[in-house]
Amino acid sequence: MNRFSIIAGVAMMVLPSLAEAQEVTLKMGHAAASTHIFHTGLEIFARKVDEKTDGNVKIEVYGDRQLGDDKQLLEGIQIGLIDGALVSSATLPLVLGAASFDALQQPFTVSSYEQLSAVLTSDLGDELLATLDEKNIKGVGFVDAGLRHFLSKDKPVTSLADMKGLKTRIVPIPLHKAIWETIGVNPIGMAYGEVYSALETGTIDAVEINVSSIKSESLYNAAKQVTLTGHYFWPGVIMISNAAWEKMSDADKAAVEAAGKEATTEAYALAASQDAETVAFLEANGVTINKLSDLDDLKALTASVVTTWQGKDPMIAKFTDAFAAGQ
Repeated sequence: MNRFSIIAGVAMMVLPSLAEAQEVTLKMGHAAASTHIFHTGLEIFARKVDEKTDGNVKIEVYGDRQLGDDKQLLEGIQIGLIDGALVSSATLPLVLGAASFDALQQPFTVSSYEQLSAVLTSDLGDELLATLDEKNIKGVGFVDAGLRHFLSKDKPVTSLADMKGLKTRIVPIPLHKAIWETIGVNPIGMAYGEVYSALETGTIDAVEINVSSIKSESLYNAAKQVTLTGHYFWPGVIMISNAAWEKMSDADKAAVEAAGKEATTEAYALAASQDAETVAFLEANGVTINKLSDLDDLKALTASVVTTWQGKDPMIAKFTDAFAAGQ
């Protein structure tokens, strides 16, 4: 064996080890304010990734729509222009055609943050994340913005009758359209970043939203009536582009997935702990907190939507069955 053969052989052994030790920095964005729990949740994930990969994978978190809104983030991740993001699950059916994620927002099917967290970190949660593989996206975890309620601009909403005909901002996906048309509001599809000005100008009368976003987006300055309906949760999906994913070693990939599960559990516990505190903040800033007198009627009314949607995708039936079984 000549000298050049020996050198080449040594190089072939060294190069893989160098690739395995390669440090990767991912820029990950989200569409909420930097004071929102989405930002905190993504920071929790970033910290756990750094710890579990011994610093091989580092994540920089960009809030305030710096890398784009949910649609722009999803499109950028698919083609590898954006490394990763935390994106509201509701936008995945709209932008990616990922209908399975409608499973997470069937009205009144989930009993608690704890139940949803347990299911999302189970094999069923992994199965749902795996449906993103065909979209050139690696799903690794979840962060929840919180239970959705009803924010109205002027009059208090204390019954289903009060909701009738209100111009209400929704995410314009078929599931939400079906839910809110069944309830009887006038649903209006609108970008998240336009909600504040639309409330101020009267373009909309109300918005279905979580209290964390009412606080972080200062919507309490534009609308003063919150009705606690808790109709569904608002999970965000932690995702990484395939292009960024393939830069990692196998060991780092496994560590990132483990970090995603731990971050999901921690972020859901945080979301559960913040609700009462956030409601108290809103009350201190002049918001009236109302209850719906006929909440059971609202649950009964929207049950037909759940039945219809269970037949649209196998994952939806699997999730609703798991929730009903108390898993």
